[in-house]
Amino acid sequence: MTDTMKCPACSSEHVYQDRDLWVCPECGHEWSGAAEAAADTAQDAGVRDANGNVLADGDSVIVIKDLKIKGSSSVVKGGTKVRNIRLQDASDGHNIACKIDGIGAMNLKSEFVKKA
Repeated sequence: MTDTMKCPACSSEHVYQDRDLWVCPECGHEWSGAAEAAADTAQDAGVRDANGNVLADGDSVIVIKDLKIKGSSSVVKGGTKVRNIRLQDASDGHNIACKIDGIGAMNLKSEFVKKA
C-alpha cells in the first residue's frame, strides 16, 4: 500500500488492495487502481464537457438536455447556447458559472453541456 492512496469516496487512509481492486473498510467503496490513475489525469486536464472536450473560461457551450431549475417552474431547454462561461471549483459538481438569456445567472454541471 502506498502512503498517497486514499478512498475517493470518504478520503480514508485505511484502504487495502484485494486482487485488482482497492477497498475502503470504512465506507465499503471499491475501485480499481487503473481507474484512479485515469481520474488523476482527467483532473489535471481540467474541466471537461459531456463529450470529453476541455473547457476554458470564456468558451461557449450548448446545453444537451432539458434542465429543471430548482425552486422555479422554469426550464433550461436542451439546445440553449450559453456564451462566456466561467469555470469555478465547486464541491457540489456545479463547476460552470454563467448567465442564460431569459433566466439569469446560474451554475451548471459540465456533464450536461457540450462545447459549441
